[in-house]
Amino acid sequence: MGKKSILVVDDELLIRDLLYDFFSEKGWLVSVQESPDRGLEMMRNRNFDIALVDLKMPEIDGIELIRKIRNLRPALPIVIMTAFPSTETAIEASRLKVNDYIIKPFNINKLFRVLDAIIEESCRHEDVKEGRLKV
Repeated sequence: MGKKSILVVDDELLIRDLLYDFFSEKGWLVSVQESPDRGLEMMRNRNFDIALVDLKMPEIDGIELIRKIRNLRPALPIVIMTAFPSTETAIEASRLKVNDYIIKPFNINKLFRVLDAIIEESCRHEDVKEGRLKV
């Protein structure tokens, strides 16, 4: 596998900058968008290994964005991040097969390990599905 790629969609500039710098330093290809619509447009034009989506955004919320992403890329690993966790959104995220639900503020090194493990598992799953790896 080449460089891992991540799409970050969050309306907070500080979070976008932090994640861009951190994942870039780790050698990942990082795309950040402040707008769910722009994130979705980017998703239409590029493949990503994972998407990291904020839950609360002004235009549409993260749950609605994830529904749209699922229509475009059903198997894409997705992680929600939020400063406003609720049982309702956690249940809806589970229904949409979100891989993880991260609460802000988060430990960036732990976030990196979680995302890296999700991508690795997704790649193993694809290899098995495609017959490149025996289980």
